[in-house]
Amino acid sequence: MRELNMRNSHQMHTLAEAVLDPMLAREPARPRVTYYDDAIGARIELSGLTLANWAAKTANLIRDEFGLSPGSRVAALLPAHWQTAAVLLGCWWAGTEVVLHADADADLALTTPNRLDEADGVGEVAVLSLDAMGAPVRDLPVGVTDFATSVRVHGDEFLARGAGVALDGMPVADVLAAARKSAIWQGISEGDRVLSSAPWDTPAELIDGYLAVLVAGASLVQVVNPDPGLRERRIASERVTAQLR
Repeated sequence: MRELNMRNSHQMHTLAEAVLDPMLAREPARPRVTYYDDAIGARIELSGLTLANWAAKTANLIRDEFGLSPGSRVAALLPAHWQTAAVLLGCWWAGTEVVLHADADADLALTTPNRLDEADGVGEVAVLSLDAMGAPVRDLPVGVTDFATSVRVHGDEFLARGAGVALDGMPVADVLAAARKSAIWQGISEGDRVLSSAPWDTPAELIDGYLAVLVAGASLVQVVNPDPGLRERRIASERVTAQLR
């Protein structure tokens, strides 16, 4: 991953680089996304380096397998999840615009099995099982790609080729500015461990609940299907220092 860390002569163009490069340069092994699903008792933790590896694999998949280039559009029909965290960074690293709703004008849809119908009309579709062990989705329709099977064969290094619009019509600079403003408003500082159960269903929710945390240099503890009885114990065990409003 040395190429990811050292880009002194490479101007930042993508949202992924703006998020990943600082964390890789400072503390690549530090946890950046810790994910809980209390409904099934799951806990997954990604360091900055692991997050970057999965993002790079996704970016390579998007460019090399689906043929997308900077300016292409990706419909991300995905929940707040550790895999979504990496996949979104991969989309941005490839220079594509992410939209969080069904969009027939998208060049690619990334979706879960239960939202596959929403991707109808999109030329390329990849389905994520969101299984912690990387299990594939069975019995997919002809022409639909299983993400887990395809992404693992791609490399974990990526060199960006530029970007423009990043999120639902917002350029990279505007998304970064919004994320930094949100971090200040929410009181998120560098080094914080931030607890959240907020969804990522809209651009505002994604900026407030995910990007603001990483841009601030903090790390996210994302809980889905939260069990209220585990909250105080989790705050202590994860050394939570901030909670999203």
